[in-house]
Amino acid sequence: MGNKLYVGNLPYSVRDDDLQQSFSAFGTVNSAKVMMERDTGRSKGFGFVEMGSDAEA
Repeated sequence: MGNKLYVGNLPYSVRDDDLQQSFSAFGTVNSAKVMMERDTGRSKGFGFVEMGSDAEA
């Protein structure tokens, strides 16, 4: 299966730490990354969360 999740429709104010905190309620979060615009540093409104196991994902 897979334990890396796509998370879309995020508010532009959400940052990596916010994403990690939100998903930590469901298990171990190995990584949480909000994709940012290279030039402006603004959030693209989506990101990825990698959970500790398939079951947690």
